[in-house]
Amino acid sequence: MAAVSKYLTAGNSSIAGALLFAVYVLKQRLSSETNGEKGASKPLLDNDKDRKTDKAAVDKVFFRRICHIIKILLPQTFCKESGYLLLIAVMLMARTYCDVWMIHNGTMIESAIIGRSTTTFKRYLVNFITVMPFISLVNNLLKLGLNELKLCFRVRLTNHLYNDYLTGFTYYQIGNLDNRIANPDQLITQDVEKFCNSVVDLYSNVTYPVILNHILGYILIYICKLNTAIGSLGPASLLSYLVFSGLLLTRLRRPIGKMTITEQRYEGEYRYVNSRLITNSEEIAFYNGNRREKQTINGTFQKLVDHLSRFIHFRFSMGVVDSIIAKYIAMGVGYLVISRPFLDLTNQRHVNSTYSERLEDYYRSGRMLISLAQALGRIVLAGREMTRLSGFTARITEIQEVLKELNSGRYERTMVTQRIKGLDYLEKIPLIPGKGKIIIADNIIKFEHIPLVTPNGDILIRDLSFEVSSGTNVLVCGPNGCGKSSLFRVLGELWPLCGGQLTKPQRGKLFYVPQRPYMTLGSLRDQVIYPDTHEDQKKKGTSDRVLKEYLDNVQLGHILEREGSWDIVQDWMDVLSGGEKQRMAMARLFYHKPQFAILDECTSAVSVDLESSVSSFQVGITLFTVSHRKSLWKHHEYYLHMDGRGNYEFKPITKETVEFGS
Repeated sequence: MAAVSKYLTAGNSSIAGALLFAVYVLKQRLSSETNGEKGASKPLLDNDKDRKTDKAAVDKVFFRRICHIIKILLPQTFCKESGYLLLIAVMLMARTYCDVWMIHNGTMIESAIIGRSTTTFKRYLVNFITVMPFISLVNNLLKLGLNELKLCFRVRLTNHLYNDYLTGFTYYQIGNLDNRIANPDQLITQDVEKFCNSVVDLYSNVTYPVILNHILGYILIYICKLNTAIGSLGPASLLSYLVFSGLLLTRLRRPIGKMTITEQRYEGEYRYVNSRLITNSEEIAFYNGNRREKQTINGTFQKLVDHLSRFIHFRFSMGVVDSIIAKYIAMGVGYLVISRPFLDLTNQRHVNSTYSERLEDYYRSGRMLISLAQALGRIVLAGREMTRLSGFTARITEIQEVLKELNSGRYERTMVTQRIKGLDYLEKIPLIPGKGKIIIADNIIKFEHIPLVTPNGDILIRDLSFEVSSGTNVLVCGPNGCGKSSLFRVLGELWPLCGGQLTKPQRGKLFYVPQRPYMTLGSLRDQVIYPDTHEDQKKKGTSDRVLKEYLDNVQLGHILEREGSWDIVQDWMDVLSGGEKQRMAMARLFYHKPQFAILDECTSAVSVDLESSVSSFQVGITLFTVSHRKSLWKHHEYYLHMDGRGNYEFKPITKETVEFGS
């Protein structure tokens, strides 16, 4: 009892009380976080598809995920990244020895000052000045290695994700056929960077398998030094405390992984609504929709702020507990351990020692033990980084799995029941990619018993069959939502074929011209030859003079004269008007000379006369044209009419044909 009462001092009681209070506050914050998530208002953006990934913790799943990603970051044993890992390990060990030397040299300088020994003071001060450049070099080489490794890891992981993301039409399918990932740009840019920074920081603190870690270097060296000074009980006590505190803090930090995932999702939503405002600024301005957009942006931002506020308060509570357990109690244990040999009057080491010797021994042992306590504390606190890393790891793993499934033809999409006037409901069928068959053949497009199905599973046309040979232009017409664009998406292989047989040319011989053409980042020449490069143009033998003829055919020759060069770089989406962009897309079509061209309302912003002349010029290109203008019927031999109720007719255009449109 006396032994217990010895430690029940006012100071110790205060520390215990503060610790209990901090744990209580942390528990309350956890409860409020849970209640806050449950009671939150319905989000403006429905991202329930991400809810299943909210679970992230330091467990077997985390280590399996991180090992898989490490194989991407370190593709082989001998690579640039492994060289930086070795550099960091060597610099960590070098800095550890430098710290031990600094403790010894600093103690000798202080001992010389107290002992009033000028010679000893000068000698150790000169040693300090001499070694300073080396210590500075070690510290900055360590920083260099860490920063370079973060960059290398980011390059590796980003390239790996982009290889899958930009394979085929995956970048289209991830947002249109599959809805498991919201804001993939957020994942590939910001989350990848944060993941790489986190994993490198964690390596620099606690990684043991790669030679020797900074922290474990401290422990091994300090234990050897302290065993000779204060015995093995001191380091053993601190190591025991490390195990206890580590288990406790790991348990308390478990919500950090989930909160990290939620934070990144909300950041992505906030970024998305801002990008929508920029992309659709003209339409919003015409609608005078600034107040409605402000409400949307403020609502999304407030949802992010509320979560960040809860996260900050949780980190505050966790920080109080971290500081007490990993720092202050560790230092208290250190003081208790280091005082034992000095306060034990029977200790043979200090029985006959002088005051100066005891002081020197205390300084040296004390600094080593404090450094050991700080090193152990860094291991404990590194658990916080590992818990946060589990959140980023879950996000990176999720997009990897989704991209892999998309590239193998598997999709997942939340089905939403739709109602259409005239029908009680739309029939639905499962979206089973690969059920249909695609045959590649030149100069023919043939649909044989193909169901026209949306990614949501709605059947627009149950059985579509028709055949078009080169030289036979087809006008596609029908009301909005009848399936015109869906037909072209199936033809362009953007949507999977869910049945029947499709005969068509390869992708490069089928060209799509949309109503709102895309202008790439690059020169004026790049706008005409996209997606070819200047080198591809040279290989085809197409000169700039021929490109100028294409521009003249669509009445855009003045743009080259105005800009003065094919190599001028502009933001062409803003420089060109809507009609000019549509005409540029037609010039692009002339350059590529495909077997078949899909014109999806691509001349809606140009005059009827120009539209007619452009249609007449397309010699050798078979057209699938979507247009409501009657003036174009004379340039087509067949029409495909969809009525929007699941019916269609494919017939030749004759004098008796009733023309649709205006």
